[in-house]
Amino acid sequence: MRFSEALARILSGGLSAELNRVEVWLPWALRGVKVLIILIGAWLITRIARRLLRNLRAYIVRAMDRDGRPSQELEKRAATIVAVLSKVVGITVWLVALVMGLNELTYNVQPLLAGLGVAGLAVGLGAQTLIKDWLGGLFLLLEDQLRIGDAVTIIGTSGAPISGAVEEINLRTTVLRAENGAVYVIPNGSIAQLSNSTREYAYYIFETTLAHGADAKRALEILASVGAELAATKEFQLMILAPIEVMGVDRLTEHGTVIRARIKTVAAKQANVGRELNLRVKTAFDAAGIPFPPV
Repeated sequence: MRFSEALARILSGGLSAELNRVEVWLPWALRGVKVLIILIGAWLITRIARRLLRNLRAYIVRAMDRDGRPSQELEKRAATIVAVLSKVVGITVWLVALVMGLNELTYNVQPLLAGLGVAGLAVGLGAQTLIKDWLGGLFLLLEDQLRIGDAVTIIGTSGAPISGAVEEINLRTTVLRAENGAVYVIPNGSIAQLSNSTREYAYYIFETTLAHGADAKRALEILASVGAELAATKEFQLMILAPIEVMGVDRLTEHGTVIRARIKTVAAKQANVGRELNLRVKTAFDAAGIPFPPV
């Protein structure tokens, strides 16, 4: 017997007479108890899930921290991930409990499910970009691809590279500040390629062009000597992780001879080391009479 039919019989036949009939109220009392059990079960499941996710937070921090030193930023990322997962689990559990409860009360839930399916499809189609951004941000946080302060280059779906320091990492967007101070807000779902120059260590690539009449062999010797002197300098010895690698003559062009080297540095310090290396090499080349191509 449906709820509407039972209510009609009670109203038409008298409330007290119908309530005295056990076969009328007992099934509904049992259904009410089942609905109450469903609601209590949903509440317990959400509480247990939140506790498990809180315990998972410490594991997420350890998984993202490769150096074994949890930081405030990692804690913030783990908290964001746990919060998102908690909301997803809570919404899913209570939706299932609602459908089960209505089913126990003999409501026909099939039209409701069909309506929810159509509404969900419409919302999904309309918000697919937003969902894509959220998923992209979730994987950025979970895989620890970026950290606040990292120097990165991001290529979006438009194909244009954007370089800068990471200022914020949100679930939907990543915020970069370029060298000229401009702020770029990039949707996480539009990131097609990401280059991080500050992961564990970095290299400064030195490259310059000498005039065709210059002594290339002497220039490479000077370059190696200047790199060794720079690494021994107190100001830069903690930034430089390995001796300079002089690769030699990289190529010959119509303008001159291109020489190339690289120096391994602490993450995010390659620009500091590179500027000082350029200054010292230019001074040493001028003192040795090694010419550059005419402008």
